[in-house]
Amino acid sequence: IFRAIRLKFLFVCIFATFIVSLYFSLFSLASISTGSSKEECECSKDSSKPSFTGTHLLGVVVPFRDRFEELLEFAPHIHNFLHKQNINYKIFIINQVDQYRFNRASLINVGFLVATAEGCDYIAMHDVDLLPLNPALSYAYPVSGLYHIASPEFHPRYHYPNFVGGILIIKKEDFLAVNGMSNKYWGWGLEDDEFFVRLKEAGLNITRPTNLTTGIENTFRHIHDRVVRKRDMAKCYNQKEVTRRRDRVTGLKDVTYTVRSRQSVTVDGADFTVVNVLLRCNRTITPWCLCSEEKKTRWDCIQKNIS
Repeated sequence: IFRAIRLKFLFVCIFATFIVSLYFSLFSLASISTGSSKEECECSKDSSKPSFTGTHLLGVVVPFRDRFEELLEFAPHIHNFLHKQNINYKIFIINQVDQYRFNRASLINVGFLVATAEGCDYIAMHDVDLLPLNPALSYAYPVSGLYHIASPEFHPRYHYPNFVGGILIIKKEDFLAVNGMSNKYWGWGLEDDEFFVRLKEAGLNITRPTNLTTGIENTFRHIHDRVVRKRDMAKCYNQKEVTRRRDRVTGLKDVTYTVRSRQSVTVDGADFTVVNVLLRCNRTITPWCLCSEEKKTRWDCIQKNIS
C-alpha cells in the first residue's frame, strides 16, 4: 500500500511539473513574439534608415552635353544626398546629341515628359554642376507651390531676385499649367528668366530655403570650370531681341525631338538613365539654333544628303 501511494504521489508531481513547464514555455513564446513585433515597429520608425514609403516620386531632370567629368561627380553625390532624405527618386540625364546649339529649356521639357511617363509626379530641374551641401535643402514634394532650392541668397554666382535656375522643384500639374519652358533659347542664358515670368503670370507661389546656417560659400559647390568649358554666349540673327520677350508660342506642347537611345548607368552605386536626344529646330522661327557659319553650312549639307 505504501509503495502504491508513493507511485501515485510521484505521478502527480511529474504531471504537475509538466503542466507548469508547458505554461512557462507558452508564456515565453508569447513574449518573444511580442518583443519581435515591437522591435520591427521601432526599426521602421528609425529616421536614419531609408524607407522610401512615400506616395511621391521625384524625377531629377538634368539637361546635359559634354560634361562627363561633372556627371561622374554629380551622380553619386545627389544619390547619397537624396538617400539620406528618404526621397523616392529617379535620375534622368537628358543628353543632347544633335549638332544644334545647347538648349537647356527644351531638354528640360523632354526630361519632364520622360520622367512623368515613368510615374514621377514632380521634378527637380537640376544643373549638373551644382551640388547641394547643406542637408537642410529639402527635395521633398512641394505641397504649397514651387520650391527654389538654389535660392539667389545662397547660390555661389547668381543673386538677382528673379533667378529661378540651378535647382528648382516643381509639381507635374504646375509644369503643365505654364506649358513648360520656352523652346526658343538656343545657346546660354535667359531661359530661366522667361520661365520666371510664366510662373508669375500663372500665379504660382515660389518659396526658397530660409534660416540656413550656411551661406554663399558653403551651401552649394559649383563645379563648372568656365575656362575649360566656355559658355555659348553668341547672339545671331534677331535672337537678342526675341529672347528678351515673353514667349507665348512655344513650350512643352510643341517641343520636337527624337530619342536616339537610352542607357541605364551605375556610377559608385548611383543608378541613372541617360536619354540621348536629337532636338529639332525650326530655322524659320529660331534660325539662331546654329550661329556658326561653319556649322550652318555643314548642317545644310547633311540635310540635303538626307533628303
